[in-house]
Amino acid sequence: MDTAEFRDKARRHLGPHFTRGAQWRSGELPVFVRGEGCHLFDSDGRRFLDGLAGLFCVNLGHSRSDIVAAATKQMGLLPYSTNWGSAHPPSIEAASLIAELAPGDLNTTFFVNSGSEAVESALKFVRQYHRSNGQPQRTKIISRQMAYHGTTMGALSVTGLPKIREPFGPLLDGVRHVPNTLGLLGDCGPAGELAPVRTIEQVIEEEGAETIAAIFAEPVQNGRGALVPPDGYWQELRRICDEHGILLVSDEVICSFGRIGDWFGSARFGVVPDLITFAKGSTSGYAPLGGVIIREPLIEQLFDRAGTGFTHGATWGGHPVATAVAVATIRAMQEESVLSNVETRGPDLRAGLDALQSGHRCVKDVRGTGYFYAIELMADRASGRELTDEESIKVLREVLPESFRRTGVILRGDDRGATMIMVSPPLIADDEVINELLSGIDGMLSDVEAAVGH
Repeated sequence: MDTAEFRDKARRHLGPHFTRGAQWRSGELPVFVRGEGCHLFDSDGRRFLDGLAGLFCVNLGHSRSDIVAAATKQMGLLPYSTNWGSAHPPSIEAASLIAELAPGDLNTTFFVNSGSEAVESALKFVRQYHRSNGQPQRTKIISRQMAYHGTTMGALSVTGLPKIREPFGPLLDGVRHVPNTLGLLGDCGPAGELAPVRTIEQVIEEEGAETIAAIFAEPVQNGRGALVPPDGYWQELRRICDEHGILLVSDEVICSFGRIGDWFGSARFGVVPDLITFAKGSTSGYAPLGGVIIREPLIEQLFDRAGTGFTHGATWGGHPVATAVAVATIRAMQEESVLSNVETRGPDLRAGLDALQSGHRCVKDVRGTGYFYAIELMADRASGRELTDEESIKVLREVLPESFRRTGVILRGDDRGATMIMVSPPLIADDEVINELLSGIDGMLSDVEAAVGH
């Protein structure tokens, strides 16, 4: 099948995700047919650097024979079995490995199939937990403005992005969105005095602490562009939750399994949350898998004291092939010191991005850590001119897609609160790949400047 036929059949029969009609019908619609290491190959045989690691997930790169072999072996041995009243070795081993890596007493993993399902499951768990403790009124959730927590109806309710919420309202009642940490980084003084922290306490007072079930937050917030928290922020979240009997949920669908240099982002910031949601990097994108990791005392409340267990499940949750892939992924990351690669080369990636900011007038800010960054764009930094709405649309819909094709580096244009380029290479990216990535971004920024006047 040639590229034209691929595109024609896609347009006629394949439902795209988060894709505008004009983009889907474009004569330039990419069709990728093969992956190798940090690169993808399209149906015309052209090679592209996968600078977004798929969607923040292909941490170990494409087409690894060891992970493929693990999936093949499991499929031949036990292609399917549930975790409903039974167990199987791959899910047991995966959960045990995760318990060894997770911070504190986060010892039990409830497997699902995606990040959205993980957040949905966490929402259901915190409600059932409080109900089992005789506090059924604890149903309200606090999350942050511009945060993305998924697309299922509950997860979308927690999400703080107006553009993707609006078409589906009314959503779940009782969710309050508080300011994120944009503009705050490093030592900003006593964390308890920061405006985002004080606002959380104000919302709790307004709503009544006895009605709040959980606070949801990402260690590094994806929406609004890789927001690294200021010093002490996560300790304040933990203090507030402990003080008021609220559960702290760390949404680590992106930030876990090495993306920011640690197995879990909450551990990087020195806090043990009550629940961790994960997905993406747990299988390096080779199989669908997500999950919720839960502190032991919370599980004991449902299983031992309430005697119910978690009244929730999914047909594919903890699928044998997916969990076998997770085991192979974790083992490979350990054996190949992948986290050390992020720790070693992450500062080099940051330095390269900072140098590009200095050399391009269209870069307003660079934010992030590890192998996870956002480049925020403007028209002209010297004069302080921001992009107009029309210029932003042109950059995101015309300039950047063409620039990705021209440079052979795939990244993501992002419009969540600003005009941005998201950068998230595979965690195995070495110096050569980092240089290729930075060279591609350099070309993209030049293209933006050529398209946007001073």
